[in-house]
Amino acid sequence: MNKTVNINLANTLFHIDDEAYNKLRRYLDSIKRSFSGTAGSDEIIADIEARVAELFLEKMENERQVITQKEVDEVINIMGQPEDYMVDEDIFEDEPKKSYSETPRRTKKLYRDIDQKYIGGVCSGLEYYLGIDALWIRLIFILLGVFTGFGIIAYILLWILVPEAATTSQKLDMTGEPINISNIERKVKEGFDDVADKVKNVDYEKVGNKVKSGSKTFFDTIGDIIMFFFKIIGKFIGILLIIIGASTLIGLFIAMFTVGISNAVNIPGIDFYEIVGTTGAPVWLMSLLIFLAIGIPFFFLMYLGLKILVNNLKSIGNIAKFSLLGLWLIAIGTLFALGVRQAAEFANVGSVNINDEIVMESPSDTLSIKMRGSDLEFNMDDVHFGRMRFTYDENDNRILISDDVDVRIRKSDDESVRLNIRKDSHGSTTLSARDRAKQINYGYELLAGEVILDDFLTTETSNKARNQEVTSTLYIPEGRVIRFEESTRGHIGRGIKNDRDYYRSNIIGHTWIMGEDGELKCQDCPEELPTDEEDEEGGKIIIDENGVNIDVKDRNDQFQMKIDEDGIQIKTGDN
Repeated sequence: MNKTVNINLANTLFHIDDEAYNKLRRYLDSIKRSFSGTAGSDEIIADIEARVAELFLEKMENERQVITQKEVDEVINIMGQPEDYMVDEDIFEDEPKKSYSETPRRTKKLYRDIDQKYIGGVCSGLEYYLGIDALWIRLIFILLGVFTGFGIIAYILLWILVPEAATTSQKLDMTGEPINISNIERKVKEGFDDVADKVKNVDYEKVGNKVKSGSKTFFDTIGDIIMFFFKIIGKFIGILLIIIGASTLIGLFIAMFTVGISNAVNIPGIDFYEIVGTTGAPVWLMSLLIFLAIGIPFFFLMYLGLKILVNNLKSIGNIAKFSLLGLWLIAIGTLFALGVRQAAEFANVGSVNINDEIVMESPSDTLSIKMRGSDLEFNMDDVHFGRMRFTYDENDNRILISDDVDVRIRKSDDESVRLNIRKDSHGSTTLSARDRAKQINYGYELLAGEVILDDFLTTETSNKARNQEVTSTLYIPEGRVIRFEESTRGHIGRGIKNDRDYYRSNIIGHTWIMGEDGELKCQDCPEELPTDEEDEEGGKIIIDENGVNIDVKDRNDQFQMKIDEDGIQIKTGDN
């Protein structure tokens, strides 16, 4: 059993066992001794510690993992021992040092090179990443900016999105060089050498450096202003993402919890699921799948908002990320399979027909068509699917009821008055749809001179809502007189031909006779459409060959306006 200690390495907290800590401490102490008295030693040590901390973080699976000797040995193997790079420069001045290029090169990362920048360091960073001279890249941006405008937009976006290579490790990442002690030391020393060269050559580069320094200062200021505004926008977006993600998760959780207690309270959504669903999946499982399918993306949306607002927010870990991803894929796949199964229930239509004949004592009698309402309690304010909703029969058994009932008129081929009742339903196959159509309960009554049809249909709840409907078609012989009573309003089907071109419910209340051409001829309709309408105060609008006459009356006065070929004439009660 080893004792563990907490260490702060490059402003990052690590848990490390005692033996690994002693080995790491000795390693870092030896590095400090090897660079003592070297120009930039503090920066070299800081970069080495930052790189060691970065390697530890890459190897940790969660934030509570303890660093052992195994991880320390692996980091030392990558960074190398100090003695591997110590060379007596005075004795071996002409002998080249151990080349850092012998170590396999790393994959380059895109950074902005702030050491060689003119504006934002984008082009000099792309030079390392693409292997193309920065001069050509700048020319491409200029040409694209002048002729298309895209170059300016692309440059600004890269300036905002691509981070700058500020630390030595980032600069080595930018060039693709291994981040070890040798390269960190060389990179830091190069920085000091560059400063020394500039001081030596100040007389020769005085004018050029002033121009370059001035341009950098101006563009740096512009860049700082742009970055400031984008940071504000980014923070606002982060807050917005947190609000959207959190509110959605809370709503989904409440909905799922409510479904869980659905047996204790009346929840309309559960009724809807019972009407429609035929997948066999229980309500709680469907609610859980929907919660996972919608909630997990919104959780990551909220997490993204937190990452934008909190710079040092700890990662939830790869295990948690991949577990949530797996749950989301399972939920999406299950919902898709259930959705395909549900959609298949509406893929086919099945019908059954009932035919009956009406016996009338006298062919000249008027056939009256009526509809009979239901004594069952139901209304469209309840939960429904299309025209289908729940009700209870006289034995308090729950059933489905619908008012999707139409009446149509067609010309008979013989002298008999016939009635055809067609029941339709949907199903996964035509056979199952026909079986479901047979389960539709619909009543009618044929009397001498009367056809009484139910204005509703019912079926058992086990049949579910599958667009069940009933169409009653009356076949009327030529010369037979019929009349639609007021009770048929709302149930007259489309396509009933008549000589007045009345549409559906407009044919109610009039007497019709079946013509030779299958068209109903009206016997008591006005010769022309009504042209005047009176309100309860006695006002009216008259439209005739003389023009438009508007007569508006009130209790104390009268106002008339007439529009004809002579113009507009206005008359009141005073003149």
